[in-house]
Amino acid sequence: MRYLSALRVFAAFSCVGLLCACNKAPDNQGGDPIPVTVKTIEERTVPLSIEVVGRTEGAKEVEIRARVSGIVEKRLYNEGAFLRAGAPLFQIERAPFEIALAQARADADQATANEEQARRESDRVAGLYKNSAVSQRVAEEAQTSYKSATAARDAARARVREAELNLSYTSVSAPISGVTGRALHSEGSLVTANTDSSLLTTMSQTNPVWVRFALSELEHESVRRTPDDKIRVQLVFADGRVYEAPGRLNFAGSTVDLQLGTVQARAEFPNPQLQVLPGQFATVRLEAGSQQIVAVPQTAVLQGSLGRFVWVVGPDGKATQRAVEVGAWTGSDWIIRKGLAVGDAIIVDNLMKLRPGVAVQAGTPAAATSAGG
Repeated sequence: MRYLSALRVFAAFSCVGLLCACNKAPDNQGGDPIPVTVKTIEERTVPLSIEVVGRTEGAKEVEIRARVSGIVEKRLYNEGAFLRAGAPLFQIERAPFEIALAQARADADQATANEEQARRESDRVAGLYKNSAVSQRVAEEAQTSYKSATAARDAARARVREAELNLSYTSVSAPISGVTGRALHSEGSLVTANTDSSLLTTMSQTNPVWVRFALSELEHESVRRTPDDKIRVQLVFADGRVYEAPGRLNFAGSTVDLQLGTVQARAEFPNPQLQVLPGQFATVRLEAGSQQIVAVPQTAVLQGSLGRFVWVVGPDGKATQRAVEVGAWTGSDWIIRKGLAVGDAIIVDNLMKLRPGVAVQAGTPAAATSAGG
């Protein structure tokens, strides 16, 4: 029994010891402070730079369609070639439309002859009516016949014009200067006007080339406040190359997309050598004036369960977590929108050793470099 009582007393003192150990301060409280490098926050002026991914497109993109039905006789261009406006593309069978034109012209000649005969008859009856040789009804009927013949002649001439127009549509030419697409119909294919089969090919005007992208509300507001002559626009390819020719904004939307919260925008770049192809993805870099920012090294920003934070040295020389809201990157730094103020001392190294309330020995980056040397 005495042995069991002694065990109970020992267990009780052990529990008290564990509780005291759990309530101890962090590891180095009362010990040596953790050496850290500290950077004092300063406000600085940097270019307002925005980078967004966009997609290129031709300044004009045209569908080339057959405007009359018929057999495709010839393809007169090389697919993917650059053509000037007016260059021939396709030839549709002409014979049926030449026959229709000849028939329309014959009908027009017949209508013209009828109109002349009706005019002569109207003039003759009008003379007889003046001499009271015919009644007023006969004179009016002759005048009506003449007007009807004139209308029939005009309609026949309009059909001639229509037939001429349809015949001209058998020669399909480029409406713009640009790069041609692949032919969607080969020679011998039947195309039907006003249907899906009427699409023959496409053309894209590549000089200038457009890049379509979207800006957030905040980015759009920054761009809108900047005069057009102060906005610098660059195109960055997927491999990091910067397109040598500067661009310009030529469109910015006036409404915000309700689902995405973005505003559509478009930039224009000269492209005389076809270095930029329509349909490729690229990054648009906008520099719209300058801005006053607070920034910290990217390595100083950590991610916790409640969001991003940095370690700050408090007035008592101890490490404290500070929640921050980050913005875009500027060089190797991260712009801080909320959470830090000018004069705050943030810790930029030994971050994994820190715990809230740990004493630290702060040093500047320059001092740390000298000590390391």
